[in-house]
Amino acid sequence: MNPPPEPVAAATPPAATLAATEFIDHESAEVRAFVRDAVPAAATPTEQAVALYYAVRDGIRYEVYGADLSREGLRASRVVTGGSGMCMHKSVLYAAALRSLGTPARLVLTDVRNHLASDRLKQLLGGDVFHQHALTSIHLEGRWVKATPVFNRTLCRLYRMAPLEFDGTADSHLHPFDEQGRRQMEFLRVHGEYDDLPYDWIIADLRARHPGLFPDDSPRFAGGSLVRDAHETTKQQAHGTAATA
Repeated sequence: MNPPPEPVAAATPPAATLAATEFIDHESAEVRAFVRDAVPAAATPTEQAVALYYAVRDGIRYEVYGADLSREGLRASRVVTGGSGMCMHKSVLYAAALRSLGTPARLVLTDVRNHLASDRLKQLLGGDVFHQHALTSIHLEGRWVKATPVFNRTLCRLYRMAPLEFDGTADSHLHPFDEQGRRQMEFLRVHGEYDDLPYDWIIADLRARHPGLFPDDSPRFAGGSLVRDAHETTKQQAHGTAATA
C-alpha cells in the first residue's frame, strides 16, 4: 500500500486552511444555507464555531452502516442534503462550514480503538480498531483546538456514553470512558492534519484494513443500523442478566 500523503506543516499559510476544495466545498449553496440556519446573528468567531459544532453533531445523524464513501458522497454539500454520515462526512461538513465564515479549519485523521463497538460492527471491522477516524482542527483566538462533532446526542444516550461538548476554547476529541466508567475510545495513531481529504489513500487504507465493511466493489459500507445494534445489545444484556438471576 502507498504511504499516506504528507500532512500539512504547522506553518501552513492561512489561505490553504480557508480554501474551497473538492470535498470542503464551502462555496456551495447547500453549505451556505446550513450555516445561515445554524449561526446566530452578530456571533463572534468562537460562538460561530460552537453553534456549528452542535448543528453538525446533532443535526446530521451519525451512521457507519451504508455510509457513502464515493467522492460525491463525501463532499460537504452532499452531507447536508443527505442528512447523515460517519466521522469523515461530519468533519468535512464542519470544516466547510467554518471556512465559509472565514475561520481556518483542517481535517485530522487518526486510528482509534472503540471498546464499545457492537458485536456486528466488530465482525465487519475485523476487531475493535477503526482506521481513518476523522475530526477537525480549528484556528480560534490565535491557536488551534480540536473538535469532534461526530456522535450525536441520541446515539450517545443509546450507547450510554456522555456526548462530547465544545466551548471553543479547549480540545473536545476524547471519549475515554462511558457513563459506567468502562473504557470506550482511545487514540492509537494520529496520521496528521490535512487541508482537504486525501481521498485515494483513505479508501485504499479502509479497504485493506476493513474489507468486511465493503460487501462489493462499490464505495458504500455494508448496510445496517447503529440504533438497531444498540437495541439488540441492550436486549442481549437484559436476557443475560435474567438468565443469571
